[in-house]
This record gives sequence, structure tokens and C-alpha cells, in this order.
Amino acid sequence: MTEIDFSEIGVYQRYKLMASLIVPRPIALITTLGEDGTVNAAPFSMFNMLGEDPPIVMVSINRLQDGALKDTAANILRTGEFVVHLTDEAMCAQMDACGAALPPHHSELEHAGLHAVPSRTIAPPRIAEAPVAFECVLHEKLETPSRYIFIGRVQWLAARDGLVDTEQWRVRLQDYHPVGRFGASFYLNSSGRFTLDKAPAASTTPIDEM
Repeated sequence: MTEIDFSEIGVYQRYKLMASLIVPRPIALITTLGEDGTVNAAPFSMFNMLGEDPPIVMVSINRLQDGALKDTAANILRTGEFVVHLTDEAMCAQMDACGAALPPHHSELEHAGLHAVPSRTIAPPRIAEAPVAFECVLHEKLETPSRYIFIGRVQWLAARDGLVDTEQWRVRLQDYHPVGRFGASFYLNSSGRFTLDKAPAASTTPIDEM
């Protein structure tokens, strides 16, 4: 085994190791509102769900090299509202384009060719092209020297038509093709799906529903 003492290596080395080994990670494409009403959109892969009661998600946003806040972090701190979108294969390139370093008064949605639609419970809009959107309010925050960690409480879910069966409360996974972040600049799709379920076929949940 290769043994590494994290107290003996630098921040960059720790980041490279953790971000390349703790994979794949879901990608949150987050919309917020700037002070002037500009719709900001940015992707973050230090993201996941934390629980369902209450329904909370987590996103970790690093500071810039000069210590300044990214637009998303500054907007969440000011308004306490944000929308988390999951990215699928169809909009992967547009998600990546939202990572461009634009001035705060320039919307990444326009830059990426995406379109905003009103949210139901909060001011920041949703992205029309996204298969899934969680409208969130700030539940709690943590601050470290390098980043803010935001815990959002989900108030509303919007999913692409046909994706969710609200009678059985199942997701039709055959229609859902999210992408995840791998190491460096690599991404993964979800085309290679398999199960380790050893139960008899008649009692299993098909891969296309969960």
C-alpha cells in the first residue's frame, strides 16, 4: 500500500488526491441571483444529498486565489436561495460552458445557450433544459479557510415530464442519463448500469424504475 500522511503534504496535493479518488461525483449546476438581478449559473462537483428528513443537499464552494468569493457563494450568502440542477448527457457541454469566468453582470445561461424559467418557491430561476431541479433555501453553512459549505433545504422538485411516477414514487431510470465528475477534466456517463441483486427475478425492481 502507498501510505500518505496528509499533514505532510500541501493543499494542492490533498486536493488532487481526494478529487481524483473520491469519484464519480454528481454535478450540481446551481443558479442564483446577483444583486442586479443577473442569473448566475455555475457547476460544482463537491456536491451530494445528505438526507431526506429534512430534505437537505450539500455543496462546497472554494474561494478564489485572492480570497474573494465566487458569484454563487456570494449570492447564496446574500439571498439564502439557490436552485440545484442535475446535468444529463444532452446538456453536458452547456453545463461545462457555465464554468467560464465571466463578470458578475454577465449571465452564464446566455453564454451557454440555456434558458431560465421561473421557480415556484424562490427568486432564482430554474434552467429549462435540466432534467431535474431542486429549489433550495439555505439551511446551514460552514466556513473553512478555503471554502464555504452550504447545506440547502429542498422546498420543491421539478423533473422533466415522464421522469417521475408520482403514483408509485419511482424514477424511470431508463429516461435518466446523468453525468458525473471523474478525475482531472474527465466525466462519466451512466450508460453502463448493472445490479448485484441476488434476489429472484420476479421480486426485483427493474433497472428502469427505482
